[in-house]
Amino acid sequence: MKSQQQSLDPFYALADPSRRYILQLLSKDSLSINALAENFEMSRPAVSKHVKILNAAGFISIEDIGRERYCVLNQEGFVEVQEWINFFDVFWKKKLKKLEMLLNDKAKKK
Repeated sequence: MKSQQQSLDPFYALADPSRRYILQLLSKDSLSINALAENFEMSRPAVSKHVKILNAAGFISIEDIGRERYCVLNQEGFVEVQEWINFFDVFWKKKLKKLEMLLNDKAKKK
């Protein structure tokens, strides 16, 4: 059973360009929600909704420090996405290996 924090589909969370940009910003440093909002032409509540989705998908955690809420990247959220990408990496490597063997066989027959 998934934890409460990872209850949202990570691909849904990554589908929105604003959320992907938030993750890029957080890859440089943890930022408060207010600091994140300064990077967008949307309201702070709208940015806060994006942050909640990323948090629910496990991509970020939120830490209360004083009056500010800071967002920090979590590795957990990326695991399922990485596993999915790895599956297709293996798939394509096998396909390319078969193609290579086929081309080598044809070259030997000439």
